[in-house]
Amino acid sequence: MAKKSGDFIRTSCGVTQYPDLCFESLSVFRSKIQQSPRQIAQTALHVSLSRARSVRSYVSTMTRVKGIKGRDLQAVKDCVDNMGDSVDRLSKSIKELGEMSKGKNAASDFMWHMSNVQTWVSAALTDENTCTEGFTGHGKNTNYRIGIRRRVTGVAQVTSNALALVNHFAA
Repeated sequence: MAKKSGDFIRTSCGVTQYPDLCFESLSVFRSKIQQSPRQIAQTALHVSLSRARSVRSYVSTMTRVKGIKGRDLQAVKDCVDNMGDSVDRLSKSIKELGEMSKGKNAASDFMWHMSNVQTWVSAALTDENTCTEGFTGHGKNTNYRIGIRRRVTGVAQVTSNALALVNHFAA
């Protein structure tokens, strides 16, 4: 079963923009995912949420770093807000996808729930991209800017993968 679930994850990750990252981040959950399109989408959302929370916490600590001021400090504060919004939207998406398994699940209900999930995950991805855009075009490429961009880009990649898996499940 482990090999089959690993193959399922590898194949499913083929629909994503970052298939290697997808497989790497989800294969540790193969016993939970098994061969369920719903479960792989749900797990991908959980991975994205966990990483978004971690990055939100990291960026939040950057607001207290000495030497960050002016436009850079505002960009960091805006990024904290964006990552907070991303966390909220991903949380709502997970809850909505979980609610789908409890109801009657008529086709119209399924599509309504999936539309909500797709909208919120797309919005979370936009929040993450907006955060990184705040660090382009002004100021030096300091270590904290590079660190924030790298971390947020990592979250955006797993969120993009989660959205692709949600879209694949919805289809």
